[in-house]
Amino acid sequence: MQPLYILLLIATYFCVLLAIAYFTGKNDSNDSFFKADKSSPWHIVAFGMIGASLSGVTFISVPGLVQSSQFSYLQIVVGYLFGYFVIAYVLIPIYYKLKVTSIYEFLKLRFGTNSHKTGAFFFFISRALIASFRLFLVASVLQYFIFDAWNIPFEITVILSILLIWVYTFKGGIKTIVWTDTLQTLFMLTAVFATIFIIINQLNWSVTDIFTSQEFEKYSKIIFTDNFNDKNHLIKSFLGGMFITIAMTGLDQDMMQKNLTCKNIKEAQWNVVSLGFILIVVNFVFLTLGALLFIYANKFGIAVPTVDGALKTDLLYPEIALNSNLGVFIGTVFILGLIAAAYSSADSALTSLTTSFCIDFLDIENKEKSKQKLIRKKTHITVSIVLVVIIIMFKYVLEDNVINSLLQIVSFTYGPLLGLFTFGIFTKIEIKDKYVWIVGVLSVIATYFINSHSETILNGYVFGYELLIVNGFLTFLGLLLIKKTNS
Repeated sequence: MQPLYILLLIATYFCVLLAIAYFTGKNDSNDSFFKADKSSPWHIVAFGMIGASLSGVTFISVPGLVQSSQFSYLQIVVGYLFGYFVIAYVLIPIYYKLKVTSIYEFLKLRFGTNSHKTGAFFFFISRALIASFRLFLVASVLQYFIFDAWNIPFEITVILSILLIWVYTFKGGIKTIVWTDTLQTLFMLTAVFATIFIIINQLNWSVTDIFTSQEFEKYSKIIFTDNFNDKNHLIKSFLGGMFITIAMTGLDQDMMQKNLTCKNIKEAQWNVVSLGFILIVVNFVFLTLGALLFIYANKFGIAVPTVDGALKTDLLYPEIALNSNLGVFIGTVFILGLIAAAYSSADSALTSLTTSFCIDFLDIENKEKSKQKLIRKKTHITVSIVLVVIIIMFKYVLEDNVINSLLQIVSFTYGPLLGLFTFGIFTKIEIKDKYVWIVGVLSVIATYFINSHSETILNGYVFGYELLIVNGFLTFLGLLLIKKTNS
């Protein structure tokens, strides 16, 4: 597919998003930007959150993960479901009862200002890194297949990507995101199913043939219980997935901000629980796509792309969709799906980071009414610049499959949030608030040390995604050490 055609397709897509932003952003109030006027239909939020939960990382990186890890990722996704139940019936009632705009206001009410700032800080770092990971992947694809042909630097690609998001979110905020995410989820799922249909036709297979073929069987092992030390072991993956969901969704302003736009607790709970079940099915479809991509590549002699001499399985899907003579249609749906998947998470991340910084650090709700909107808009621009800088840095430091890198960084940055909220919800112990940030930082350092030396000190044990639990537990213990003596 020609780079110019791809660029025109992206431009058309963003025109549609801008049209949605125009109608949803007319009010341009902080209440609409932060809360969507508390009027979002739960089923619209739930469907849109599929795209926000999956992102461009899932769209490309999960299929690319099949070669090395087969279908082991499903063990994590089943853990997600149980995490969503905890969110629905433990966390959401708390947030609605307190009527918070930022969920980290809970920490202020429970412990004090320093805990509030510490929680918001770890969210800001976490979400900025995650959003940057996801946009880095998409920017890399655009660079590889479009802008390299025109000798446009990667840095310009990144700036254009962030600029496009900023343009359609700067007025409507979360109110716009709720509706654009719905459209983007639809495009993403359409792209995946269309790709599967086209590939099985090229292989002269039926749907039944996929699951009965020997080629598919080589990639489709789901349950790994042979070696507990292995990071893909069932128990470790399940628990890791469960707590990753609690942290990345339930303790994350980005994901919870959408839930808090629902009309009441019941609708927000329906939204979360339904999402948990849907994600199992959707991720199975993505993994099936991954197996088909490698089967197709092997049959027709398509090599996995390399970047700077290293194999990049993340790029196999775009390589097949855009360069393997499958036709314009498959290239078109791939580009639409990729852009939809990427920006459905990135746009909400930009909005939630703006919200958190305004509420948690700038205390915007207590500023003069006449200045609040200007503060929000300046923050929105600043956060956009921060994301640009981080993404460009990733070009020079990121080597692993993106989904692995993403979930590993989550284990370090969300751990203190997990420990803080667990301590605050399930104990009544009062703590010395001024020391909370020290506990959070030391917990991250200790977790990094344990992870780096686990094979030596734990007899060959390799941490997977359950490292998040360790981090949260260390934070919990640290909070016990700073409890007030009169509590």
